[in-house]
Parts: sequence; C-alpha cells; structure tokens
Amino acid sequence: MALLGLLVLLALARPGGATWDTCRGTCGLRPVASDHSSLVSDYETSGSSRVASLVKDSPGVPPGAWPGVVGIQSALENGTWHMCAGVLIQPRWVLTVARCFFRSGDASIYEVVIGAIDLGEPGPNAVLRHIQRILLHPEYVAATATSNIALVELDTPVECSDYIQLGCVPDGSLAVPELRTCYIAGWRATPASAPSPRLVLQEAKVRLMDAQLCNSSRWYGGAVHPQDLCAGYPRGGIDTCQGDIGGPLVCKDNDGDYFWLVGLASWCRGCSGKKRPGLFTSTQHFHGWIQAQLGSTPAQKPTEPALIPSLTPPLIPTVITEAPEVELDTSITVSFPKDILLRFFGTLQDFLDFLRDKIDG
Repeated sequence: MALLGLLVLLALARPGGATWDTCRGTCGLRPVASDHSSLVSDYETSGSSRVASLVKDSPGVPPGAWPGVVGIQSALENGTWHMCAGVLIQPRWVLTVARCFFRSGDASIYEVVIGAIDLGEPGPNAVLRHIQRILLHPEYVAATATSNIALVELDTPVECSDYIQLGCVPDGSLAVPELRTCYIAGWRATPASAPSPRLVLQEAKVRLMDAQLCNSSRWYGGAVHPQDLCAGYPRGGIDTCQGDIGGPLVCKDNDGDYFWLVGLASWCRGCSGKKRPGLFTSTQHFHGWIQAQLGSTPAQKPTEPALIPSLTPPLIPTVITEAPEVELDTSITVSFPKDILLRFFGTLQDFLDFLRDKIDG
C-alpha cells in the first residue's frame, strides 16, 4: 500500500500534466496526429482525375499533424514573405534547401515560424525564431540544384511540444527505397473564394519512384542528380510546387510508429505534370555533412514504437543519474530515476484517460 500511495502521488505530481515538454533527443514522432496521415488517400488508387499540387483546395491539415515543419520568411521593406519550408532536426537547427536563400544570404532578414499550420494566424502553439547563421552546402550549384541543402541555426533553442517535434535524418543503414508509406507537405494558398486567403499547410501521400525511371529520356532526361530522390506518381496529379521548396518528404518506418525525413523538396519541371514527379534532396546522402556541421549527437528514433500515438517518447534514457531509492513492503530496495517515474506515471494516467474516453464514448 505504501508503494501504491507513492505511485498515486507521483502520477498527480507530473509537471503540468505535460509529457512532451522537451525534445529529449527523440525524433520522428507525431504525438497529436500520428494517425491522421494514414487516412490521406492514395492518389494512384483513388480514381481521381483532378490534377493538383498537393491538395490546393484543402482547408489544411489539423494542428500537430506535421510537428517538425517550419516556415522560413523574409522580412523586407514591403512586408513579410514566405520563402520556403524546412524541418527542425535539433532544438536549434533547421534543415532546408540552399535554394531558399537565392535572394540573400543575409541571415538578419529571415525569421522562422515553428509549430504553425496557418502562416497568417500561427496560433498559440507556434513560436517565432530569428536566424543566427545560414550554412549552405559548399558544393551547391544554383543553376543545376546540385547539393541543394542548407542548415539554419536559430538564435535561441526551441522546446518540443505536441506541436513541435524533431525530424529524423536517416544514416546509411536505412534502406530508404524499401519504405512504403510516404507523404509530402507544403504551404498552399487557401481557395480564392475564401473570405481571406492565407497560406495553410497541406499534405499528400506519394510513392518513392525508381531514380533510373525518373532520369529516363521521356521523364527528366538525365537531369536527376545522384543525391536526389524522386517521389509522386507516373501520371502526375500530386506534386510540390512554388512555395513548397524545402518542404519535407517523410516515410513511415516499416516496423515502428515513427517517420523518417528522407527528402526536402528541391526542384521540378512544372507542377503535377505527367512523368514529372517531384525531386527531393536526399537527406541520407548528406547525413555526414549534416553531422559535421552540428558537431553533436543527433536526435534518435524511438527505441520502441509507442503503444498509443499520443503517449510519451521511450521511457528509458541513455544516461541514468541521481536514482532515488524506493522501499517495497518486502524490504527489497529498487532504484528508479525520478524522471522515469514521473514520465511513466504521466503516461499511465494518459492511458487510463484514453480508456475512460473510449468506454464513455
């Protein structure tokens, strides 16, 4: 009973009821809407004949559906303009494409919106950061979009939440071509008929396509680089377009409930055309360069898939310190880190709430 009382107190004492208060070195999670994108229709099998870049007539994705995506804007004399997208990969670092900064490499004119769906009304879950430094890949060639990748250092770190998470950059051990469920996202204008058109985040399901096919004579005719990925559909209809550059291409892990950031929207010929799928900079290809610039341990994929999408990251950290002792009635002493206990019972409480909602519903 003494142990049970302690467990109840710890469960009630979890900080603010929040379980996603920091990034904790975990990436690839979508705590609020991890099931949402599984409902996005597969364009190839939907029977639709409508051609569109992403889903341009959509009102946008639900809040939290893409917690790693950021909007990069330039503040100029004539207003603030959306330039491109990117993905948060460390609390202080955003990965995007070098093409985003074609107008100016002056970091002072840019700002980054993180955790927003509607760039016109970011909402209370979003944060704004200024850019401290821009690192373009040294082999970037603007004319051909070769090595089209860049890192952006923010002026202050970002704390993770349900609406802000880190993207997972795969290393060479991941067989990217074998990933089967992939999505793209980008900011598109709301329909012109809307009362006040705004840029809202939209998404679409795509398929990774064979690079040799994309590079064939009737497709891109040799213009696809070895560091590019090709994603979309042979008949077109779903693609990235202007305003989407730097946007993510993510694929769900075949075995776990997390997502890999495998590409960044780089370039294309036209939008949504037949035999003109989107081309994406392969983040795996530049994994070594990314790590060299960051000079720190990368965020890691979850060690175990979450049982319920909205629960916390893995409960076992890589380093355990300051473990308080808890005495059981049997006089056996077991050591647990307080941090693990707090998060465990916070998760347990969330799970019980989840079950109660299901029963009441």
